[in-house]
Amino acid sequence: MASLSLEQAAQRLMDCYQGWFDISPCPEEAPLTARMDFHAHSSQYVLSKKAVLWEAESHEYVYLFQMPHLTLETYRACEALVYQEGMSRIQPGPGHMYTYLTALFLCQTCDEQARRALKACRRHKSFRFAYWGWMDMHTGLAELEKERVTANFSGRKSAKNLSHALFRPLPSRGKGR
Repeated sequence: MASLSLEQAAQRLMDCYQGWFDISPCPEEAPLTARMDFHAHSSQYVLSKKAVLWEAESHEYVYLFQMPHLTLETYRACEALVYQEGMSRIQPGPGHMYTYLTALFLCQTCDEQARRALKACRRHKSFRFAYWGWMDMHTGLAELEKERVTANFSGRKSAKNLSHALFRPLPSRGKGR
């Protein structure tokens, strides 16, 4: 299978996310390509919407970075950007359940140190002993040249999404469907 270009990979990934996420392209903020936001609010009430039994808010902020070669310094700078900007967007409170900060990297090649640092990323924060929810940071890396996906422990689902979106052939839309 022919390797995708960075632009094709980014577009394919954004197409996969667009059904559930609000996508904001960031062409002037290289290497940041796009921010993708997801918000969900769930609640249960009795007889009237004023008698709320429980409510929960869930958020995910995905930052998509693309570059020809990922170095350890670039990875560290991007991780810090995601953490600082993401933490400033979190509003913990009684209804907040969780927020995921996700850093996705698309590159042709990657330094081994950067890949190991991405895989070792462990950022988690509880708000009021998790009574007001928590934050967890997910990371994912797609090396297009080797068709390899790497993620940290929390980002296993992100790795699965990257792999399906970028390295599987697109389904045909023939008459049989």
